[in-house]
Amino acid sequence: MLHDPGSPVSHPRYTEITLRPDEQEALRRLAAELAAAARDPVHREKAALWRDLNDLRSQRPMVWITEVPWHEMEPGGELVPRTRHPWARDLETQMRRTLYQWRHMPADMVLDDYLECPLAIQSTDFGIVEDVDIARTDSASDIVSRRFRVQIREREDLDKIRMPVVTHDRRTTEVVRHAMERLFADILPVRQCGQTHIWYAPWDYLVRWWGVQEALVDLVERPELVHAAVQRMADAWNTELDQFVEHNLLSPDARNVRIGSGGYGYTSALPGPHADPARVTPADMWGCSNAQIFAAVSPEMHWEFALRHDLPWLARWGLTYYGCCEPLDRKIELLRRIPNLRKVSMSSWSDFRSFIRQVGADYVISYKPSPAIFAEETWSPERAQADLVKVLELARGRCHVEIIMADISTVRYDPPRLWEWARMASQTAARFA
Repeated sequence: MLHDPGSPVSHPRYTEITLRPDEQEALRRLAAELAAAARDPVHREKAALWRDLNDLRSQRPMVWITEVPWHEMEPGGELVPRTRHPWARDLETQMRRTLYQWRHMPADMVLDDYLECPLAIQSTDFGIVEDVDIARTDSASDIVSRRFRVQIREREDLDKIRMPVVTHDRRTTEVVRHAMERLFADILPVRQCGQTHIWYAPWDYLVRWWGVQEALVDLVERPELVHAAVQRMADAWNTELDQFVEHNLLSPDARNVRIGSGGYGYTSALPGPHADPARVTPADMWGCSNAQIFAAVSPEMHWEFALRHDLPWLARWGLTYYGCCEPLDRKIELLRRIPNLRKVSMSSWSDFRSFIRQVGADYVISYKPSPAIFAEETWSPERAQADLVKVLELARGRCHVEIIMADISTVRYDPPRLWEWARMASQTAARFA
């Protein structure tokens, strides 16, 4: 994660990585399982289908699951890590989760036939993090309720938002790359990877420092302060992006990379025809934005206090994705002002009929079924299927659709609910090819 509005993001620095023989064996065994799974030709087929979707030539609706409550998904020891070294444990956890999803709930997931070695990139962040009271219903879950303590009250408080400084710890990058090559070179190739898709969402951050009610009231009572705050966040993100470009730290994301709050970024439109593979720029990549807190804000205010400030950022990218959990059915004409827009989020709070009618085949609709169905006492796959069919019937023959099951807070410690949903959703999508 590049940023977290709740806490500073720090990445470990390594001068060496020394693993015990059993740790090496555990990682190599998982890599071998990934290599075997990645050889399945279905991954090339699925990648082509995602590419067709994002090129607005979709063959059928695509289905993907993300943001899984992993603490509830452990029925048989598949996710229990065996390593102790912090770098090894992080990598092991990632590999185990990937294999788990492939075995139980793949839908249209795609596996790469290589392992990524990320550059050790560090940002100093925005200089301010949330100050909150937290309420939990499950001590094992990182899904919590928050009451924010207000930190932005006056104009001078905006100075708490700092311009990030980006650095690359080349020593750690080399140490990790050599460790991965020693472990996996005879199993899977290792590829170095820089910063890919960036989650840009100024309002997701501001309300956690400003307060939700306070920020929304200030749209009316102190609009100039709101404009100044949003612009400072936009300036901070653009300052950071300038440094990624300057230091050549970006990597392509038109591949097995999540875009916005949706699915994969495969598209033949990126990188552009004049791209330099040795120097990736934002014009070769996907951008995104949203203003989730503006669910009940008018289109005029959404433009004035969010999208107008977003456009300079969005214009830097080759293609863009807009939206997350906020309903956007009253704001489609507003979004058409984004010149490189390709995908729009249709949350479960949207008026589906109106949304689909307005969008048509102009953009990809990133449909988010409600994950609340997994939290009910009695699991009803029939009702879950009916919800999907209702939307896909409306979209049949007129839209390009991806179905993204995300933000899953709980499955009531019953993982087969999610496994069954993946099978059902895939079968249902196939009916609408």
